[in-house]
Formats: sequence, C-alpha cells, structure tokens
Amino acid sequence: MFTKMMTRDEKGFTLIELMIVIAIIGILAAIAIPQFSAYRQRSYNSSAQADLRNAATAQEAYFVDNSTYCNATGTLIGSTYGLYLSDSVVFTINSASNQTYVMRAYHPSGSHSYVIRGPGGSISEY
Repeated sequence: MFTKMMTRDEKGFTLIELMIVIAIIGILAAIAIPQFSAYRQRSYNSSAQADLRNAATAQEAYFVDNSTYCNATGTLIGSTYGLYLSDSVVFTINSASNQTYVMRAYHPSGSHSYVIRGPGGSISEY
C-alpha cells in the first residue's frame, strides 16, 4: 500500500507574521503623528510671521503715499498696498501714527503671537 503524503500549500503569511507587521506599523505611527502635529504648528507660526513682514512692507508703501502710517487693516489689505493674508491668520494694527506703528499677527492653530514695531523693527513673540 502506498500512502500518499499530504503537503500543505505554503502560500501566504502566518498570523504571527501579520501581527508583527501591524505592530511595527503601529510603532512607526506613534512616532510620526506627534511629529506631524509639531510641523503643522510651526508652519502656522511661519505663515503669521510672513504675513507680518508683508504688512510692514505695506505700511511703508502707505507711508510713502500719505506721510503717516495706516491704522486700518482694511486699507492695507488688497492690491493697492499688496497685502494678502494667509488663510486664518488674524492680523491687527495695534497703533499707528506719523512716526511709528505696532502690528500683531497670529494663527489660531499656531502656538505663538507675533508683533512688529516699526519702522525698521524686527518680529518678536508677543
């Protein structure tokens, strides 16, 4: 009598192999997700800073035309003085006179608020 040996088909992955792969993916995701969140927050902060720099340029353009600095945000925003704000950035002019201005910008999802005092000032955290 001949006995026929049954061989198993060796295609596919075992349950242990699949569990190990899922565990590795979970570990990588646990590391990557907080980093991604921090990168997003930094990008929001950067957009607020960039808008503040652009606002300072717009203030100087307004000063050339009017010999005073602008105290109304709506006047600077648009094609006349070239100020276009990033999405969701909150921009305010705290004070403006014929000699100085103070402006502030922040993004609601960012971690900092920024201020610039001009003319010729640098951006600092508020």
